[in-house]
Amino acid sequence: MELPDIPGKIDTDALCELLDGRWASVRAAARERMAATGLPDVDALDTESYRSQVFAMLRTLAAAGYPKLGFPESVGGQGDIGGAITAFEMLGFGDLSLMVKAGVQWGLFGGAVEALGTERHHERYLRAIMELELPGCFAMTEYGHGSDVQHLRTTATYDPAAREFVIDTPDDSARKEYIGNAARDGRMAVVFAQLITGGTTYGVHALLVPIRDELGVAMPGVRIGDCGRKAGLNGVDNGRLWFDHVRVPREALLNRYGDVTEDGGYLSPIEGDSRRFFTMLGTLIRGRVSVAGAAGSATKSALTIALRYAERRRQFERPGSTDEVVVLDYLAHQRKLLPALAKTYALHFAQEELVATLHELQSGPREEGEGYERRQRELESRAAGLKAVATWHATHTIQTCREACGGAGYLTENLLPALKADTDVFTTFEGDNTVLLQLVAKGLLTGYREQVLQLGSLGLARFVADKFVGTVIERTAAKAVIERLVDRMSGDTKDDDLLDRAWQVRLFEDRESHVLDTLATRLRRATAEEADAFEVFNDAQDHVLRAGRVHVDRIVLEAFLAAIDRCGDQDLASVLDRVCDLYVLSTIEEDAAWFLGHGRLTASRAKAVTGAVNATCRQLRPLTSALVDGFGIPEDVVTASILMR
Repeated sequence: MELPDIPGKIDTDALCELLDGRWASVRAAARERMAATGLPDVDALDTESYRSQVFAMLRTLAAAGYPKLGFPESVGGQGDIGGAITAFEMLGFGDLSLMVKAGVQWGLFGGAVEALGTERHHERYLRAIMELELPGCFAMTEYGHGSDVQHLRTTATYDPAAREFVIDTPDDSARKEYIGNAARDGRMAVVFAQLITGGTTYGVHALLVPIRDELGVAMPGVRIGDCGRKAGLNGVDNGRLWFDHVRVPREALLNRYGDVTEDGGYLSPIEGDSRRFFTMLGTLIRGRVSVAGAAGSATKSALTIALRYAERRRQFERPGSTDEVVVLDYLAHQRKLLPALAKTYALHFAQEELVATLHELQSGPREEGEGYERRQRELESRAAGLKAVATWHATHTIQTCREACGGAGYLTENLLPALKADTDVFTTFEGDNTVLLQLVAKGLLTGYREQVLQLGSLGLARFVADKFVGTVIERTAAKAVIERLVDRMSGDTKDDDLLDRAWQVRLFEDRESHVLDTLATRLRRATAEEADAFEVFNDAQDHVLRAGRVHVDRIVLEAFLAAIDRCGDQDLASVLDRVCDLYVLSTIEEDAAWFLGHGRLTASRAKAVTGAVNATCRQLRPLTSALVDGFGIPEDVVTASILMR
């Protein structure tokens, strides 16, 4: 396939500026910090030494003011939510144990105190949390209830005579599991438990529970275990927590959304346990957004190593020549890495848009009303979807990069094994990806309101009643750009016009609409008198997951198009346009069975898509170095030995 010409070179400084976006100064400061510290030699450290070193590095971050970005100005912070998430994303280029440790301390522990607590908690704890005087944990996950947070078993029973809550682990399956900071450094935990007062259970709430004293000794009634060695992230002290009738004062309850009076009465500004529960969880979505960004950073690091190596490594001679061929000149190698590079670009711009939306929605005083709640639900859905897709992409891409580097990619000195091991858990923490995509699909169903705010399959299936009439596709911040494209689309797009952007957009939108409409039809069966609602949903679960995934594909494309539209450098915009083509065409090729099976592509057109992917890879190959240089990763942390020889 013949492609329109694109520039043979681009301004990498302009590309880096575009990628850095709104929080460019935060990224610049992070690069300076990483250039000064580099990467630790973790192979030379045992578990305890590694944990000790990571905690020391955490203290260095605290002393440098790193955590102040995201906390309120009232406690000495800077109130820059987007900046804080961007700074966390940049930690993903360095030691990932440090990144996770920082996320636990300031994102999860500190973030929960800020989001779920009130002024009394902020004044008493947030400065100490920022300055690392109070290391803490986020004790939500239980051994027996990982994703099903609403049905956690830990209890917090109010004793009005003593004006205290009694925290208890009823059985071993209710122990808090995989808790970062628990095994070694944490002194306090935000513990999520079923709140019971006056004999009534009011659902999951969060309480501040001391777990160690100033000397590091476990508090009375608290039992602490160590999760031990893991596949990766061994600088993080993951542990287990049990509570045996541990008493904390009434004021330990983080009471923004639910409170208990001295005599045991329950008060909440939000009616209904489910609605209150999901409102509480909605305030904690920064973790998911942050993990998606960090996964993107790790993916960029792996691609930078693999693509730079592919431009140096030679293998086999051309016929009639004694010169060996650079491996990136092989189409098969381009096919491995360049579509992954294109998707990484696409996810970067989608992440940037998500962070900006979160920043705008959560900065300043909380709004009220249906409009705010709708925007919050959309944000939660997009955060869930992007986290799932970005972390799965990281896992797949890092493995591909490892294979692309052959035996060298298996050596720890070339960083890829550590990237692979440290990011593997990203697909299951901050929400299991399969569960998150189901959450995305729920949010796409027309009429989604408080009555279906349940994670359980039954709640979703029962909601789909006869009045259910369709689905909603709401465009993202790229709405104006997309509408211009669709308006100029001709009705007689030719079979060879695979680069017609309006056709690409319409194809993604059409797929999403069809998947959602047919999902709604399948779920309507749950309303039949003889139907087993759970079985109806369970039988459609593959369809539910596809709905979430195709939705994310579409919003990622829209974010990419918005970024190209705001690019002021025409040559750079032309190249990014072709990178976007590669993202679109490789996505279509990956899902060719669906497009063929549903009559959206003919067999000849599907073959043409494969040819177009090949041609686009070949055209972008000379620009590979510039495209990875645009990530702006400090050379001090891209220290793979295969790039130094």
